Amino acid sequence: MRTKYFLWLALPFLWGCENNDDGEYTNLPLDLRVPSNFPELAYDIGANPPTEKGFELGKKLFYEGRLASDGLVSCGFCHIQQNAFTHHGHTVSHGVNNAVGTRNTPPIQNLAFQNVFMWDGATAHLDLQPIIPMTSPLEMDGDLNAILAMLKADPEYRKLFAQAFPEEGITTENMLKALSQFMVMAVSSNSKFDKYRRNEPGGALTADEMAGYAVFNAKCATCHATDLMTDNSFRNNGLAVNPLVNDVGRYRVTQLAGDYYKFKVPSLRNVEKTAPYMHDGRFGSLEAVLNHYTSGITDSPTLDPLLHQGGVLGIALNETEKEQVIAFLKTLTDDQYITDNRFSEF
Repeated sequence: MRTKYFLWLALPFLWGCENNDDGEYTNLPLDLRVPSNFPELAYDIGANPPTEKGFELGKKLFYEGRLASDGLVSCGFCHIQQNAFTHHGHTVSHGVNNAVGTRNTPPIQNLAFQNVFMWDGATAHLDLQPIIPMTSPLEMDGDLNAILAMLKADPEYRKLFAQAFPEEGITTENMLKALSQFMVMAVSSNSKFDKYRRNEPGGALTADEMAGYAVFNAKCATCHATDLMTDNSFRNNGLAVNPLVNDVGRYRVTQLAGDYYKFKVPSLRNVEKTAPYMHDGRFGSLEAVLNHYTSGITDSPTLDPLLHQGGVLGIALNETEKEQVIAFLKTLTDDQYITDNRFSEF
């Protein structure tokens, strides 16, 4: 099925062109390839197929400060490409008027392969995800009516919307679809680990990296599953509750007692570049993360059972195993993705 999918998506390149004989613009589809070591897409690509102008519009919107109430804080303000689209060095997100949020900025890679978004799973559709930071008083504090008015008054946006969505033009739905097209194309799949998995040149792992991969598979891969490095579940991983914030995690969405202090399992791709770690950015290094799992687990009624087995809290890792796991995690860094000009602001 995947081969047929590629053919359907790529065929327009054989006949499409920027302008028809009568000079009318033709929007070209983009070729979204599913890496052979990845699972199938979760995003309904048929409902919003990426196109050249849809992607261009989404990228412009991603870096558009005027979506925020202060005219400055764009999506790209917190999602910085050189840091794998995270807010490196900031424990939690910073928004308009120096407002400080409560959660660490997650990356945007490989979202098309995921089916729930945000640390607490506040939305299960990628098209709706941008509304959350866009309208949050602590992040962009935007007003959708004001945003639409701004877009309609801008000649460049009028042109881009007409090219990307010729039948509907400037609408909130199309704005969100364009942002999704940008994020759908943000696929990180060319790390050293990927090349190892696909038996490609540059994929030879060192002895320490291979040893770390073995430890990872034995002790980490249940949650950080598949080559996406997440199973998209919500788990309580034993973090001590910050009494100043008391972030209840998934419970905020479901109101189920069993979801107290559960957060989405993050992908570990590019994790070397995305410190600090955890939903609140409390750990500044990978070493600190592993130390938490070996000796820092706090017990609670919703603690993940995998972290409380045989009366013992945590995951047993000796110092050598920790070093080996970190060596493996660094093979997940995708420098091509981090420097890809398609996703850069300028």
